[in-house]
Amino acid sequence: MKHIILLFVAAGFSFICLAQSQPEGLFIDSKAPDFKGTDQNGKEFRLKDQLKKGRVVLLFYRGYWCPYCNKELSRLQDSLQLILDKGAVVVAVSPEKQENIGKTVEQTKASFPVIHDEGLKIMKAYDVAFEVPENIVTRYRNANIDLEKNNGSNGKWLPVPAVFIIDKDGRVLYRFFDADYKKRPSVKELLDNL
Repeated sequence: MKHIILLFVAAGFSFICLAQSQPEGLFIDSKAPDFKGTDQNGKEFRLKDQLKKGRVVLLFYRGYWCPYCNKELSRLQDSLQLILDKGAVVVAVSPEKQENIGKTVEQTKASFPVIHDEGLKIMKAYDVAFEVPENIVTRYRNANIDLEKNNGSNGKWLPVPAVFIIDKDGRVLYRFFDADYKKRPSVKELLDNL
């Protein structure tokens, strides 16, 4: 009986440790961490400077090779004027290397800032980063997607697809966070929350 209890305790502890290692993303009313990065045009983007002008729609995407990400970025580009009319801007963050961000911009026609997250600093600050398990890395490689080559020093890390709307005071007003990379918020939902 003692061994069974110890087994349950050990299993419960392992489950808690595993659960704690999974990203959760920032929650509504959280303070959004400031960050800076260089966009596809070589311009520096700094969150706190942008928030002085208005709200920010911040999204995390996986890379140019992800059709769901490209579709999301294209939809945002197509509706960019509606977002700007609400007094907000869009900024996208990815672990992919700067040269691959160029491929993303080419595919999606994104004119808003698209930032390489050097060292995963932004993704980790927003608690969206996870290391892709080796079996999934192998599946991607078999599909001609080499995460380590695409991400450079960011290796096998990806973000959970997430979108945050950040108010001028730096507070998270809205969040979309779903580990299912096929699910993304609609532009209408974003506009309704601006």
